[in-house]
Amino acid sequence: MQKNKSFLYAQKILITLLILSVSFSFGMLTLIKPKVSKAQSQQNNDSAASDGIQQRLEEFKETMLTILQQQAQVKGLLYAVPPRFERATIEAAKLAPSEKVIALTFDDGPWPESTTQVLDILKKNNIKATFFVIGQNVKNYPNLLKRESAEGHVIGNHTWHHWYQFMNPQTAAYEIDHTADLINQITGVKTNLFRPPGGFMHNGVADYARNNKYAIILWSSDSVDYSRPAVPRLINNVFRESKPGGIVLMHDGGGNRSRTVQALPEIIAKFRKEGYRFVTIPELLQMEDKDQSVIAKKK
Repeated sequence: MQKNKSFLYAQKILITLLILSVSFSFGMLTLIKPKVSKAQSQQNNDSAASDGIQQRLEEFKETMLTILQQQAQVKGLLYAVPPRFERATIEAAKLAPSEKVIALTFDDGPWPESTTQVLDILKKNNIKATFFVIGQNVKNYPNLLKRESAEGHVIGNHTWHHWYQFMNPQTAAYEIDHTADLINQITGVKTNLFRPPGGFMHNGVADYARNNKYAIILWSSDSVDYSRPAVPRLINNVFRESKPGGIVLMHDGGGNRSRTVQALPEIIAKFRKEGYRFVTIPELLQMEDKDQSVIAKKK
């Protein structure tokens, strides 16, 4: 509880500093008036205001992301799957029908605009999801990955290039290890969750991941959002195969994901109406591990 209070307190301080900084910028701009024509003065002030405020916003945004990431790690949001799932291929958790939990997963990000929109929706609904990220996108948009981790979401490895073709061991090693190293460099997290692009299990990359103790995470419910179906059909795709312990596949990157963003609030609302709560992949597997241990003890 004390850690949560400290976390919220740090957020409030940073937001307050941001507001004060912007206010100070406006105040200084009104005090400093060079002796030029009124029109030129207005133009210079507008330009300086825009540049100065934007720079301050970017600086504080970066600071907030870094501090939130550090706070997340202090709160124990680093994760690992139970050892029995290392090298395993998982499509869903084996849970009792009464344990109505579901894991939302998003592939192919981070991606401009759509990843931010997905994160905003998840934050508004107080939901933690699992993001399987592509290394080259992480390289291009590291702050989006920082935000995912800082807000308590789980990060999984989805290779560097998202290739489907056969890969020899050297290529597969680069695809997975290079991505893992960058995730760790940016977030401080070492993930042992892997999702093969397209769910392909026989092109060399899944074998490499399995040999390196990754849990291979597939899915039980496919939104098929990559084909950009109409929103009602996308939602129907999610619920057609949904079940307790299920893993839902959606995409926040790799193309136009506006329909996924549009459908997501309705998907969340419908799951909640059916009595589901949302968990991350590690939480889902920990639940199965606990249930199986209880069953084993009863035998």
